Order: sequence, then structure tokens, then C-alpha cells
Amino acid sequence: VQLQASGGGLVQTGDSQRLSCAASRRPSFSGYVMGWFRQGPGQEREPVTGIAWSSGSTFVADSVKGRFTISRDSAKNMVYLQMNSLKPEDTAVYYCATKPDWGLLMSADRFSVWGQGTQVTVSS
Repeated sequence: VQLQASGGGLVQTGDSQRLSCAASRRPSFSGYVMGWFRQGPGQEREPVTGIAWSSGSTFVADSVKGRFTISRDSAKNMVYLQMNSLKPEDTAVYYCATKPDWGLLMSADRFSVWGQGTQVTVSS
């Protein structure tokens, strides 16, 4: 499976933006998780949110809770990241990724397939 992230760009503080991640096909694993990670300038990659595809259970990082929402479209093999009330500290390259797993442990080294990343820049 290959992942393609899109939707990044330059926005202002308080704006909303939606990122999309297209999977070339549904992963062959019976259970898998789709996740969004981000890496800001000079920072380590961190988990943002994830969704267990079968159950729909989600993980949301405290830093974005109440502002970011992950959703999926099973028919289109798409996952989305709706970002509201954006802040300058949300500026980062956002990556979508997938791992064969039932659980929502969002450790980056457990994710085996990554998209190319899309830049989100929030101006103050």
C-alpha cells in the first residue's frame, strides 16, 4: 500500500484546514490503524491522531484535543484530518501512516508505511 497526503498550505491563526490521505488500496492486514504525525522545525516527529479502521476508535493527542478530528471513508480508502482553531505551534510537516495492528499505540516506529508529508504553516 502507498499513502499520499495532501491539503497543506499557509493559513492564519484561527483558520481551519483539512488534510487528506489517500491509500492506493486497503491494507491487506485484517486490523490496521491509520495515523497522522507531525514534525515541526527542529522537533521530533510526534503523533497527532489515529483511527483503528475496523472499530473506528480514535486517539487524539492532548495538544490538539478539541481542535483536530480524524475521520475515514472506507469506500474511498481515505483518511482525513480536520484541523480547526489552528495555532502557530501547529506549524509542521504532517504525515499519514499506517500499521498492521488493532491497538492505538501511536509509536512512530510501529508504523510501517508512510506518506510523503504535507507542510502546514500557521502564521500569527
